[in-house]
Amino acid sequence: MFIPQRNAAVAGENAKVFTIDRESAQPTYEQICDQVAEGVRAGDFVVGSKLPTVRGLAADLRIAPGTVAKAYTELERSGLIVTRGRAGTFICAGQDTAAEELERAARELVVRVRRWNPARADVLAVVEQALKQDGIN
Repeated sequence: MFIPQRNAAVAGENAKVFTIDRESAQPTYEQICDQVAEGVRAGDFVVGSKLPTVRGLAADLRIAPGTVAKAYTELERSGLIVTRGRAGTFICAGQDTAAEELERAARELVVRVRRWNPARADVLAVVEQALKQDGIN
């Protein structure tokens, strides 16, 4: 039986556990981003929850600090967190309206596909197809 190697770290006041699947095709920074976003959606993180420092989370997960910094940068860009200098990094988005969540999902999609440099029409075609497959007109 194959068990993927994982590292875990407890984060913030809410004791949210971050796990990294080293065998996943998903980049480590995206795993962190997804876990923070899911934690916000699930209510594990509330507005004002403090996240661990970049160095602290990196050490706990045994990953490079630059990886955590990249995740935090993407999360700030998407509006989920804010860094307040030496005070730390905090959740700044709570339960969103459907429109806000849709906008955030669109921004996350753009961030993820940017590295492949696809044509705009190709991205839109794939999104249209996915919407049709899910019955969203």
